[in-house]
Amino acid sequence: AALRNLAINGENSVAIAGAGGIEVLVALARDGTEGQKERAAGALWNLSDNDENSVAIAAAGGIEVLISLARDGTERQKELAAGALSNMIEVASGTHEGVV
Repeated sequence: AALRNLAINGENSVAIAGAGGIEVLVALARDGTEGQKERAAGALWNLSDNDENSVAIAAAGGIEVLISLARDGTERQKELAAGALSNMIEVASGTHEGVV
């Protein structure tokens, strides 16, 4: 939850991405426990508000992972994954090819 909250701030968001956090979060959203998946999806939602982060999430395989959570996750995972996907479509139109 702390990383998710830190990701709300623009400077922190860039720092998290620069430190390799996006790849780790995508991996947790794919392979973690139910709680880890939820927290990772929430952090990805916040990170996806930045154009460059959205591109990085897509490059890390995040679109497929977020779609999987939006389809098959818990209700909260679905909500958080859908929020991230929505941000990615809005801020980085080139990243939504796998979504549409």
